[in-house]
Amino acid sequence: MGIRCLECQSENPEDTLFCGKCGTKFPFSEDVALAHTKTLQTPVKYLIKGTTFAGRYEIIEELGRGGMGVVYKAQDTKLKRTVALKFLPQELTHISEVKDRFMREAQAAAALDHPHICTVYEFDETEEKTFISMAYIEGQSLKKKIESGPFEIYEALRIAIQAAEGLQEAHKKGVVHRDIKSANIMVTEKDQAKIMDFGLARVTGTTLVTKEGMTMGTIAYMSPEQARGEKVDHRTDIWSLGVVLYEMFSGQLPFKGEHDQAVIYSILNEQPKP
Repeated sequence: MGIRCLECQSENPEDTLFCGKCGTKFPFSEDVALAHTKTLQTPVKYLIKGTTFAGRYEIIEELGRGGMGVVYKAQDTKLKRTVALKFLPQELTHISEVKDRFMREAQAAAALDHPHICTVYEFDETEEKTFISMAYIEGQSLKKKIESGPFEIYEALRIAIQAAEGLQEAHKKGVVHRDIKSANIMVTEKDQAKIMDFGLARVTGTTLVTKEGMTMGTIAYMSPEQARGEKVDHRTDIWSLGVVLYEMFSGQLPFKGEHDQAVIYSILNEQPKP
């Protein structure tokens, strides 16, 4: 069963965010939206510095909050390594479709082993929390580095090639990221690119995304087929990486607009300035 756009009456895939014909954003479940917003505003109370989670993860600090809830830096006391813990918002763990998809995608991501992909160590459910344990990356997001100014050609190409190599490995195994953007690429202290959040994009790209959770930045990196709500494959990641490369060269995004629909229109109908 698809979604009928109220503006142009065209049929769209069930899990799409926007009308593929006119770009209208579809409304989301109010219950999910409220639960998601509540999660972002209220941290998990017992995950504070010094406490231990799941019998092995000693919480060091909160790293941030976003579409997947709260993210923590922690010490894996069993394997003696620093990790990042990402949690599915607790209110959404009761939605079986969301939780099942989260686990499937995490399992696919855990099968990826490449120097330019952030390693997923574990995905589990314990203490009524569904979470992923992954490598903690020392460094800075590519988005943050771009804010300091455009890159030199050699530096931009080097990072893009590394990211492309990581994507190639994922695509060989049938895994599509779906949300490649500068904020999802970390640059380590040794200047190595690491693609983050493999396995999470399909979850956050459907049920979990709310009006607050979908940012202009994410929309601006979408491929045309993604913006139209069509089925995507590895080529959508290649398009999005091209947007990142443009961003590194110019310090700007190629497709812009004052609101979501304007950005989608630009992606579907306009050529970026050289």
